[in-house]
Amino acid sequence: MSQRPGTPRLLRQLNDRAALELLLSSGPLTRTQIGTRTGLSKVTASQLLARLEERDLVRVVGSRAGGRGPSAALYALVPESAYVAALDVSARRVTAAIADITGTVVSEVTVDPTDSDDPVALVHTSVMRLADTAGVPLDRVRACVIGTPGVVDPRTGDIRFSFDLMSWHEGVLDALRADLERSVVIENDVNLAALAEHAEGAAADTSEFVLIWLSAAGGVGMSTMIDGRIHRGRSGGAGEIGYLPVPGAPMPSEVGASGAYEPRGGDLSHGFQALVKAKQVVDLAAGYGIGGSDVTEVVAEAAGAATPEGDAFLDAFAERLARGVAAVTVILDPGLVVLGGDVARAGGAKLAERVQKATARIAPNAAEVALGTVEGSPVARGALLSALERAREEVFSSTV
Repeated sequence: MSQRPGTPRLLRQLNDRAALELLLSSGPLTRTQIGTRTGLSKVTASQLLARLEERDLVRVVGSRAGGRGPSAALYALVPESAYVAALDVSARRVTAAIADITGTVVSEVTVDPTDSDDPVALVHTSVMRLADTAGVPLDRVRACVIGTPGVVDPRTGDIRFSFDLMSWHEGVLDALRADLERSVVIENDVNLAALAEHAEGAAADTSEFVLIWLSAAGGVGMSTMIDGRIHRGRSGGAGEIGYLPVPGAPMPSEVGASGAYEPRGGDLSHGFQALVKAKQVVDLAAGYGIGGSDVTEVVAEAAGAATPEGDAFLDAFAERLARGVAAVTVILDPGLVVLGGDVARAGGAKLAERVQKATARIAPNAAEVALGTVEGSPVARGALLSALERAREEVFSSTV
């Protein structure tokens, strides 16, 4: 099959995008610098910048002295040319942020999810509050990515089921897109956290890793990245590690459970979740004389105390975690397992080191176990990075 030669329109589009991405990563730059780094002639670079200025995508932000000649104008992306919204929706709170096209966060808000049982109303309120506090026109918001603790169908992008957010179900995606009248994406929260760790966290130097998510609210979840891409499975259920049969945890038939598929947050009585969810970890700690009802506080106390009781509890907790980690490493051999979520963060390096050692005693190909390093909410950060990628694809690829 013969290849179609590049049309002037296509070449302009490619050149414009190359210049915009260069300014995003290295700007501000002069016309000469843009031409040199993209391989364009001075005339072509001048025409390109004129087009981008006319579209309000770039502007002159200063000048740079250039020897004995006149100063050269410095060009940069126009930050307010486009914005994105990112939401981390859980049963306890909605954390939302809005950023300009350069990735600079201009506003953050927190919304109480109990204010409304309607997902559309909840997201609408969050996005409108973001836009109002940032002073951003809604028509400049080019993409919105929402992280939720549910299973997302990879074929439709719609949420299939969320135990923690019962009102989030099939049909929500279309309703959100109709309400906001712009690109909306729903993604599993742990997958977004994995994207953040891969982009700028503990997994930044690898294209294959597993993120084990330990949350006080949502229990245990997992995300797998293979060749730089999230593996979702046929139905979106990949990563529901809570249901993994492991030694010491009963099978569904042993506790009278139906075995019906209830994503993270469902029945606590069987599988890996029966060993490592919040209540089970609190009960385990009590057996070592560490009292409390909040799992993050209990784990943090043990990690910070350096007492025989605290060390013994962390050893026991790590042994439980290692049963799931070992099963994953034997099957996937990822090389790196990242522990994320508030419970993992509470345990810190002490917990991660113990999990690595305990896993090595079980699995022949034990992986490195590291603590997640993304600051703040990795879910919200992953949503923001995903939204920026989508918005830039749309803006940078468009032509006039």
